[in-house]
Amino acid sequence: MTLRLALAALWLAAPAMAQTLDDRHLPVIPRSAEETARITAVTAPPADFTAPETFEAKPAGAATVRLIPTADAFSKSSANMPFEREMDFKLGNGLFRKTWVAAPASTRASDGLGPLYNARACQDCHLKDGRGHVPEGPEDTAVSMFLRLSIPGGPSPEGIADWLATRPDPNFGGQLQDFSAPGHRPEGRMAISYAEEPVTLSDRLQVYLRRPTYAVADAAAPLHPDIQLSPRVAPQMIGLGLLEAIPAADILAHADPDDGDGDGISGRPNIVPSIEFGVPMLGRFGHKAGNPTVKEQSAGAFSGDMGLSNPLHPSPAGECTPAQTQCQTAIHGQEPGIRDGLEVDGQSLDLVTFYSRNLAVPERRKTDDPQVLRGKAVFHQAQCATCHVPKFVTHRLKDQPEQSFQLIWPYTDLLLHDMGEGLADHRPEGRATGQEWRTAPLWGIGLTAQVSGHSQFLHDGRARSLLEAVLWHGGEAQSARDAVVALPTADREALIAFLESL
Repeated sequence: MTLRLALAALWLAAPAMAQTLDDRHLPVIPRSAEETARITAVTAPPADFTAPETFEAKPAGAATVRLIPTADAFSKSSANMPFEREMDFKLGNGLFRKTWVAAPASTRASDGLGPLYNARACQDCHLKDGRGHVPEGPEDTAVSMFLRLSIPGGPSPEGIADWLATRPDPNFGGQLQDFSAPGHRPEGRMAISYAEEPVTLSDRLQVYLRRPTYAVADAAAPLHPDIQLSPRVAPQMIGLGLLEAIPAADILAHADPDDGDGDGISGRPNIVPSIEFGVPMLGRFGHKAGNPTVKEQSAGAFSGDMGLSNPLHPSPAGECTPAQTQCQTAIHGQEPGIRDGLEVDGQSLDLVTFYSRNLAVPERRKTDDPQVLRGKAVFHQAQCATCHVPKFVTHRLKDQPEQSFQLIWPYTDLLLHDMGEGLADHRPEGRATGQEWRTAPLWGIGLTAQVSGHSQFLHDGRARSLLEAVLWHGGEAQSARDAVVALPTADREALIAFLESL
């Protein structure tokens, strides 16, 4: 059986395994019955909205850091990190910021970029460890956004359904690379146009939403006639290790794929094949929860975004397809006996993973402000907290103190939800349909302008404010969105104040 068929078989078997998914990526110490009871009590919804909850000001538990009033607010290490681990964080930071160059080069420790790529450094997309931004015009190249590419899948010749329900574009693969090494031509350029659509709120305030349309310009080869395009803006990096440390069972407890409780909300887990472990695992990272761990997310970015081989993606051609023969035969940065014979060796991948896992969440602001407290009540009354689940307690972990047994407030369930036609990209990913997206964590969202210099939200940055982001919600979130539209002015402003305090 080929690797592709083996992965297909794993994925098709996943539904029966969904309730028995383990957390083999973590050094878990089992909880006691007493701890489980305490967790159930502390994560229960609040009964009183007139005062902040205990520990609410520390969204990452003991890992929470003091807020600094600069663009570096997302670039601090976990507050509870032992001193002896700080060097690993700094080394990981150096690799995260490192600018790679094409081979051959005199800087042998930094060559191997591309030959087709989207960025030369992790930091190019996750500037200041915050959100990316959309291009401001056709000449704007300092962006952190790209297009996923695919064509509809279907039954394989062996009769097993394609496990992704999509296939890469035969010429360009699964991602449009808009930069290239000398002597190579970029695959193309993302083109965006917008149409403004008005929404009138209950107090007659008119808000304009911009609906994007995406295309590929200056393509180096013909695109498949059934090409599916899906934009991706780089998300913020804070709190990833804590999201990774939430027990899979606690996430699955919020899943309701058949809407058994009749509330109109039916979150589903994205069960994805793990490259590292070779088994189905719970997807947690990416806009459609397509990766199960921080390490796999990092390794995929090295390969797909920068064309750098690493232990999980050993091809030096990165994302290039067999049809891209010039890319496949290009000089690469792999050298026998150096860096494990890869462009990014195992130690470097581990350091970047450690850095990404320990970017700290800043403290909350104004938790006792009356307007913020009123906004919190509105947030719950509108059922926003059904998907943006406020609280979890992480696993108790051996040798991973930063993430061990912390009460955290990420405001996500990490599940897939149908967000309606308005946000649909019509491109499946794993078990996610073309209308489903993972619930985005909200911690740190009020600091976006401070860190990233803009207020662009959602998977493609179309929303220019938090209110616009709410108004784009549809599908399972349609009733919550309509409730916000109907709010009195004071309650709507309180809701936004609450979101800005996160």
